[in-house]
Amino acid sequence: MSFENFKVPYDVDKTYGKKVAYFSMEFAIHQPLKIYSGGLGFLSGSHFRSAYELRQNMIGIGILWKYGYYDQERNQDQTLDVAWNEKLYSFLEDTGIKFQINVHDTPVWVKAWYLNPETFKTAPLFLLSTDLPENDYVSQTISHKLYDANVATKVAQFILLGVGGAKLMDLLGFNPELYHLNEAHGLSAAFYLYQKFNRNLEEVKKRLVFTTHTPEEAGNEKHDIYLCHKMSYFCGLSVEDVKALTRDYGDQFNHSLVALRFAHVANGVSKLHGEVSREMWGKYEGVCPIVSITNAQNWNYWADKQMYKFKEVGDDYGFDDRKWFLKKRAFEIVADQTGKLFDPKVLTIVWARRFAGYKRAGMIASDLQRFNQLVHNTQFPVQIIWAGKPYPMDFPAISEFNELVHLSKNYKNVAVLTGYELGLSKRLKQAADIWLNNPRVPREASGTSGMTAAMNGAVNFSTDDGWIPEFINHGHNGFVIPKADYANMHTHEQDQYDLDKLYEILTGQAIPLYYRDYGTWRQIMKNGMQDVRWQFESNRMAHEYYALMYNANN
Repeated sequence: MSFENFKVPYDVDKTYGKKVAYFSMEFAIHQPLKIYSGGLGFLSGSHFRSAYELRQNMIGIGILWKYGYYDQERNQDQTLDVAWNEKLYSFLEDTGIKFQINVHDTPVWVKAWYLNPETFKTAPLFLLSTDLPENDYVSQTISHKLYDANVATKVAQFILLGVGGAKLMDLLGFNPELYHLNEAHGLSAAFYLYQKFNRNLEEVKKRLVFTTHTPEEAGNEKHDIYLCHKMSYFCGLSVEDVKALTRDYGDQFNHSLVALRFAHVANGVSKLHGEVSREMWGKYEGVCPIVSITNAQNWNYWADKQMYKFKEVGDDYGFDDRKWFLKKRAFEIVADQTGKLFDPKVLTIVWARRFAGYKRAGMIASDLQRFNQLVHNTQFPVQIIWAGKPYPMDFPAISEFNELVHLSKNYKNVAVLTGYELGLSKRLKQAADIWLNNPRVPREASGTSGMTAAMNGAVNFSTDDGWIPEFINHGHNGFVIPKADYANMHTHEQDQYDLDKLYEILTGQAIPLYYRDYGTWRQIMKNGMQDVRWQFESNRMAHEYYALMYNANN
């Protein structure tokens, strides 16, 4: 197909007619396309499925990571091994487009690949690669590993996404009316546009919108401004020009702050996160308005349609039988990986998502006495599964994963799985009776795993963070640890409070209910399934991005 004067290759719904280019470092579209690490990708993947379903005039720009995020394998003692394997994709189309961008004052060749909307039912997606024979080896490595640990390589990746993506839009003749940055990784596009529009910042502002995902300042990406300049991040501007333009006079270039000053509107990813973001950035001058658009996940991709069908016709036998079948099927993976045989009739607790310190994967096991009482209880037996991929250089998170692996060796009913990607994620949501989520409040901007867990008949049990305050009605559609005065607590006090409440609710309410009154438990499952079906379905979210961001008055 021809990529000149590119148009979205389906009939656009006029409600969503405004042309948008969406920049994201990662997209979790489908299991075979391994260009994502976690929540940011799961969000953009569902967004692009819904953009297709709603016929929106959107195209995506990402990077074709040669080695993906990494493959999570095991060492001889079952601990985590990080493996880098080349990924090959026969379903991507070669656009024939090659162009150059400047990185470190050197021209670097970029090739664009295309994911056709009909392949996985998504909006069109263009993926950039520097892994070309025309480039030297160092330039080739820019598109090798998602979130490369080398700082200079990471800045080069930001240039590839931002400048490369904006330049591709010009070469395609797509002429986006808006450039949407999903996180600030692609912010270099703003400097490209600034030069394109004769250094008129207002022309950039009216075209730029921004989604922020990080609820604390320390987590927002900052880099040495002189390194960024040396890497050609600013498209020819001097450091002095950049400082004057961004009104940020320090030597650390704050990507999120500058994105908030260059965009005309931004959004947080839950109501709570919107409030936290407005408070956090409110002390800075010249920051654009921040609205809230709560994250969501695509129902067509994630939900178990059979369970919904049985729910709708009131067939409780079919509903229960389907859930037990889904558990049984998922437990084949547990048996294959760990040699442990799980029982589909036993209440199963799953903690599965990216491993990161604030998410507190091992919290339930941090009090061994209570943990032993829980897993050895014969009256109310439980099974526990952990899974998730730590960032490959986050050694504390890797240690936590490995500690849980060693812990699990002591129990027949505790398992730790590797390879937590889209495919395993869906299976574990189907395996779960309780989907456990216990981040430190207010560190989780949104979280989305619980949404898709509920779409597969899992009951959410969570700390009151991210999207959870908008969803859980305790005892009706899930269970929630009530908020304490966290702002005035030390971290260890917060952890102790949450741990005590977790065990109190788990052993005092949730587990006994499952065994003593399954009819009520089933109703809680159904209520959760019903409540995520519309409110946390990504068609609602994709619509809101147009209504609240793209069509908002500049």
